Amino acid sequence: MACGGHAPMPGMEVTLMAATMATTPAGSVEARQKIVTRLRSVAGHVRGVERMVDDGTYCVDVMRQIRAIQKALDRVNAMVLEDHLEHCASTAIRSDDPKKRERTIAELLEVFEMSSKL
Repeated sequence: MACGGHAPMPGMEVTLMAATMATTPAGSVEARQKIVTRLRSVAGHVRGVERMVDDGTYCVDVMRQIRAIQKALDRVNAMVLEDHLEHCASTAIRSDDPKKRERTIAELLEVFEMSSKL
C-alpha cells in the first residue's frame, strides 16, 4: 500500500508522500490480508469476464460484470483508504515533526482530489 513506500501505479500523475516514506509494511496485517483476498477475488472475476468476451457473451452481460468488478475495486479502494487513515496518516498527523504532518495533510487532500476526478 502507498504509505509503506511503494511507488504509485505507472501512469498515475500522483506525487504522494509515499515516495518519501520508509519501506516498512503499510497499515495493519489484518487489513492487508483482507485486501489481498478481495483483490484475488476481483482478479478471478476479471478472468471470468475475459472468458465471457472470448466466448462471445452478450455485450450487456459483459458490461454488467465489468460494473460489478468496478464496484468491487471501489470497495478495495475504500478498505485501503480506511486502513491508511487509521494507521499511516493518524501516526503521521500525531508526529512531532511539522513537515511530516504537513506532507500527510497534503497527501490526503491530493487523494481526495484524485478520487473526485474519477
